[in-house]
Amino acid sequence: MLPTLPGLPYPLGATPDPSGTNFSLCSEDATAVELCLFDAEDREVRIEIHDRTAFIWHVYVPGIAPGARYGYRVHGPYEPSRGLRFNPKVVLLDPYARATNGLERWQRGCFGYDVADTQADLVRGNTEQLGVRRGVVADDGFDWENDGPPRIPLSQTVIYETHVRGLTMLHPAVPPALRGTYSGGAHPAVLRHLQDLGVTAIELMPVHAFVDEKHLVDRNLRNDWGYSTIGFFAPDSRYRSGTEVGDEVREFKQMVKALHRAGIEVILDVVYNHTAEGNHLGPTLSLRGIDNRVYYRLVAQQPRYYFDYTGTRNTLNVWHPQVLSLIMDSLRYWHRTGAR
Repeated sequence: MLPTLPGLPYPLGATPDPSGTNFSLCSEDATAVELCLFDAEDREVRIEIHDRTAFIWHVYVPGIAPGARYGYRVHGPYEPSRGLRFNPKVVLLDPYARATNGLERWQRGCFGYDVADTQADLVRGNTEQLGVRRGVVADDGFDWENDGPPRIPLSQTVIYETHVRGLTMLHPAVPPALRGTYSGGAHPAVLRHLQDLGVTAIELMPVHAFVDEKHLVDRNLRNDWGYSTIGFFAPDSRYRSGTEVGDEVREFKQMVKALHRAGIEVILDVVYNHTAEGNHLGPTLSLRGIDNRVYYRLVAQQPRYYFDYTGTRNTLNVWHPQVLSLIMDSLRYWHRTGAR
């Protein structure tokens, strides 16, 4: 058993310091929360979180440094008819994770129920579901060297909408190892190309961590555009060129700094109206298992079901102050990276 301290409720997420890391998670309806730490071979150590301030569960773990992989098991009732979908058999992704490790491994389980039929979600699954990607403790430190956006007047702005991967995959001057990555987007040849076009702002299609849905993976397809968000703070790891866990955080910031130095502002296309967890038959990846009826808009008389205002199978419950805080915290976080 690792030694722990009570820690602090804020900031939410995993916050490292020179001695360890503070972990903090918000769940109103949970009856217990376990922090799960994983090594490089995905071996798990569980730490029961004993301290709670209002609805924030928190613990400080000495010795846990940036690069550590983690998730949560959240306990509580499984009663879909009341909008409650807790299942501690599922290891969940921290919605405030600054980085993630790997992608969903559907064959290892990502659902809160076991049997695949239209009534399956009414019964809590009893098998271990370990397929959800892990959060990664990330160091926010970065030398911006007094960087800032060019702040070009809107009347003079020329916006180029593009995709991190698609921007450089076929560019002959970009080294093959950098194509399709944040580092590729910062390559001098790409910057010159944008400048030659007269571009003053680049609008990136979603860079937030997103999911390749199971029905796509089963057909050997992928969700290329990235509109199925699962992490509002983590740059997607598909676009990193480095091999170390969490490299994408540093590489994204380096790309932003390089674009700013070239006189190009960075605009992010973000998705806050829904997540990749889908409807009542969707996977349990993060918010659904942390506190379903807090984070999602549920049908009042039938809370087993989700409001679907945009054809994406669920809708975030922005009326709830915690969900609104989640979105605002995410916006502030990305603003600090120099994006807007």
